Parts: sequence; structure tokens; C-alpha cells
Amino acid sequence: MLPPRRYLPSINLLTAFEAAARTESFTIAARELNLTQSAISRQVKALEEQLGAALFIREKQTVRLSDAGVEYARHIREALRVISTASVNLCANPDGGALHLAILPTFGTRWLASRLPQFIAESPNITVNLSTRTQPFSFEQDPIDAAIHFGIPNWENTDSLFIMEEEVIPVCAPDFKSRSNLKKAEDLKNVTLLHLESRLEAWRSWFTYYQVEDSNIPGMVFDQFSTAAQAAISGLGVALLPTFLFKEELDRGTLTPALDMPLKSAGGYYLIWPKDRSNYPPLRAFREWLQKEAHASPTQ
Repeated sequence: MLPPRRYLPSINLLTAFEAAARTESFTIAARELNLTQSAISRQVKALEEQLGAALFIREKQTVRLSDAGVEYARHIREALRVISTASVNLCANPDGGALHLAILPTFGTRWLASRLPQFIAESPNITVNLSTRTQPFSFEQDPIDAAIHFGIPNWENTDSLFIMEEEVIPVCAPDFKSRSNLKKAEDLKNVTLLHLESRLEAWRSWFTYYQVEDSNIPGMVFDQFSTAAQAAISGLGVALLPTFLFKEELDRGTLTPALDMPLKSAGGYYLIWPKDRSNYPPLRAFREWLQKEAHASPTQ
């Protein structure tokens, strides 16, 4: 149910207010919107009367936002951006729809990107927009239809689709391995370990699995697997990487297992989406395609 009309000002009033708030000038806003200064003034006044709040403080020939106006402008600017984006997407693809998907950077570039052309060929009316996320975010505050997430699907008010599990293994540059004389799991405590910011417990889990006391785990922290992998290739240390994402480097020999001691990760890759987006046609089509693609593409 929509809120009362009082709380739904017209687009004309809101665009006039947004321009005036951004420029803090009715005159500049009028030029931007091809209106007169008096027209902007009247529209802002009408909006204030509708809301029952003063959005600007008027001082002689100048105006500045009130505290209420500052907060209101922030929300209205974002709302107008969302409306504008939706309109652009509709104009660009009137017979289909847009899927806004948040992805993990390395998974997106190493696994998903090479497969997306197939989905686009099968669903030519759907536009896929990708953006990367390495930290948790809220679907309520971020205009994203779905996200590819690693871990346990425990986000509130969401549904999920399991994509795949992964196996990680300690890897490093070949010359680093020969210099470090790595023979057993305990030896890794004597070298620099490369950690992923979003998986700071990964090395501890690996040591625990191989029954090594992990009281001291020194190392460097990276925000993405790709940069950790490059650091390992450059000889900075040992990284714990998913084998399916770095098969090319392992096959080529730029990376080599520091020890042949893999570990199945506790979490998995999931497609996650808000419950109220479950029946959104572009998301439903992508979900069905992703399920088939993951089933046909083993990670090992």
C-alpha cells in the first residue's frame, strides 16, 4: 500500500528541490532546469508546505539547507537516481529487464565472466550489470537484485541457491618452495602466509585440520584472491587458494602446491537474493541457468 498523498510529492517538486539543494541557489537550479528563479522558489515553497517542514533557511538574497533539508536531500537524491537508472534500463531494453548482480571479484573474473556470454545468448532481452562486493552489505540499502556469496547462507530475509563447494591448497612460487624447504605442515609456520581479508580464519582452519598448533600465524592480508595469488607468484609467501580458480597458474607452473595438503572449505558459493525478488523474471532466468551451469562445471 502506498503512503498518503501528502508523503508522495510530485517529481517536479522533488527535482526542483534536489537541484536547489545541490547548488544551494534557486537561480542556478532554475538555469539547470530551464525554469525561472521564481518558479523554483514556488516549487520549493509548495514542497515545504506539503511536508510541513522548512527545507531551506532564507537569508536576504541567499538560501542554505536547514538540518531537515540536508537529510531530506540525501534521501531524495538517491531516490531520483534509482528512478533514473530504472528508466534508462527500461529504455535500453524495453522487452526484457536488467539483472543487477553483486559478485566476488575473483570468482566473477575467473569463473563467471567466461560463461556469461552463453547466458546472454540464451536470454538476449536481459541486461546483466555486475558490481563487486568483498564485504557484507544490505539488500535494503544497496540496489542489487542478487549476489554471489561465499560462506553459509544465513542472511536474513533471503533465499539462496547452492552453486558449488571448493577445495583450497597452500600454493607458492616454485623458487620460494625450494628456498623454504617445505616438507610438512608445521614448516608453513616458519614462512610468510598470505591471508584473505574476508577469510581471516582460513589458515587457522587449515592448521587445525592438519593437527598443527596455530598460536602464531604471521602474514600479509589482501582483499582479493587475485592479489594474494600475484603476491605468491612474486615470492612473497604462501597463499591458501581455491584450486578451481587458479588451475591455469597451477598447470602453467607459475604457482605450485607448497604442500600437497588440500582442504575442503567449510562454506560454499551461493547465489543469494531478497525473498521479495524471487519471482523477478531476469533473476529467475539467471538462477535456472546458473544451476545448470554449476552442475555441468565441477570445481575439482
